[in-house]
Amino acid sequence: MAAPFSLREVREASSRAGRWLHRTPVLTSRCLDQLAGRQLFFKAENLQKTGSFKARGACNAVFIEKENNPDSPGVVTHSTGNHGQAVAYAAKCAGLPCSVVVPKDTPKVKCSAIEGYGAKLVFCEPSPQARKETCAAIANEMGQTIIHPYDDYRVMAGQATIALELLEEVPDLDAILVPISGGGMTSGIAVAAQEMQPNCKVFAVEPVGKDLQRCLEKGEKIYSGPNKFLDTVADSIRIQQVGDLTFPILCDFAEHKVFTITDEQMVEGMKLTFERLKMVVEVASGAAVYAALHRLKEVSPPPQKVGVILCGGNVDLDRLPWNT
Repeated sequence: MAAPFSLREVREASSRAGRWLHRTPVLTSRCLDQLAGRQLFFKAENLQKTGSFKARGACNAVFIEKENNPDSPGVVTHSTGNHGQAVAYAAKCAGLPCSVVVPKDTPKVKCSAIEGYGAKLVFCEPSPQARKETCAAIANEMGQTIIHPYDDYRVMAGQATIALELLEEVPDLDAILVPISGGGMTSGIAVAAQEMQPNCKVFAVEPVGKDLQRCLEKGEKIYSGPNKFLDTVADSIRIQQVGDLTFPILCDFAEHKVFTITDEQMVEGMKLTFERLKMVVEVASGAAVYAALHRLKEVSPPPQKVGVILCGGNVDLDRLPWNT
């Protein structure tokens, strides 16, 4: 399939939202290179505005909404926390009202940040269906535009600016490892990488229970029931199924090999990032770090220059996973 957005739209997203975002650094570590047996380049999205990569897609989508509808009554979204913070931040920058629906078990640090950006926080039952239905009801009642966490090409183009920056800085990467939830970041990065560096392979890194590799190999979602939250310590990547818009992009532009990482392995990667990179990162980032250190031997030929996306750093320091 042809990509539903191109590198041109990714560059436009970078120009549109750039003043509201950080160009995050690319970090290296000789110690981690030695442990991995290859060169690793860590894109530090934990240092992004709002503490995660989500600010990129949110700013692009919200500012497009502002451009297209100057009298917009605002935006609404549903989120496990990071996307909610990002949309709240983007709406504040754009001067738009904002509502954010979150599961009632969302970490307090994320809820406080959402409210801190001036958004109205609405709690729902902890299921993807409850989030979706509550968000739709608010959109219907308030007339606000839904900014979907991942199934939105404007959001994907914004997330793709990660690859734009990373490949401008390290143009000869062999691979990029991306923690995956709904697939917006992975889809965006895969589309941008295909145009910028066709030989760079984009691999998704998932929690146990997602089973994305079988879906990609079959070219269809294999799940029998509705979408659900996985039982994983990585709250930012606990959605089981990728989106209806992201899935075909992943089928065509991402590698069908998917790295499945256990909670214990994610925590190991997270802790190592704290210790060796001196970076506060979420458990989901630890999944990509663990895959970079231990799983790339499963790929033939093993990539030697690898980008690793540190997707976020919104951590509740009172509930670190190795202390619970």
